[in-house]
Amino acid sequence: MSDRIKFGPVVPDAYQHLLSLSGAVEKAVANAGLDRRLVELVKLRVSQLNGCAFCVDKHSRDARTIGETERRVHLLPVWRETTCYTEQERAALELAEAMTTLSQHHEVPDAVYERATSVFTEEQYAAVAWAATAMNALNRLGVASRLPLPDQDAS
Repeated sequence: MSDRIKFGPVVPDAYQHLLSLSGAVEKAVANAGLDRRLVELVKLRVSQLNGCAFCVDKHSRDARTIGETERRVHLLPVWRETTCYTEQERAALELAEAMTTLSQHHEVPDAVYERATSVFTEEQYAAVAWAATAMNALNRLGVASRLPLPDQDAS
C-alpha cells in the first residue's frame, strides 16, 4: 500500500478540534449514564461498516480492555443473528448503522428512531448519535489516509 498524507499533522487545529469533539462525546456518554461497553460496540460497529482497519483494531482492543468478551466482539458484524446483545445495545447498534449508511437510505427510519427512544432517555439517545457521528468522522480520515495499524506487539 502506498503511503498517504496523514491529516492530523497537516491540519493540526482541525484534528485537535475533532479530538476535542470525541472527548466531549465521552463526557456526554458518562453524563447520560451509558455503559462504556455499549459505546465501544457502537464505535467498533461504525468502524467495521466504514472499513477503517485502524479503528476496528483500536476499538476491538479498547472494548476488551473495559470488559467486553471476545465472543461479543467477534459476533458484532452479525449482531442481529444472535441473542448476545441487550435491548439497549441492539437499539444503539441499529441507530449507529442507520446513521453510518445515510448515503444508502437517506434517513434514519422511524422504526429505528422509535426503538432507540423507547430504551434510551433523550440524553442517552443524543449521546449515542454523537458517538456514531464522531466515529464516522474519524473513520473517514483514517480510511482516506490509510492510517497504519500499530505494531502487532501493541496490546
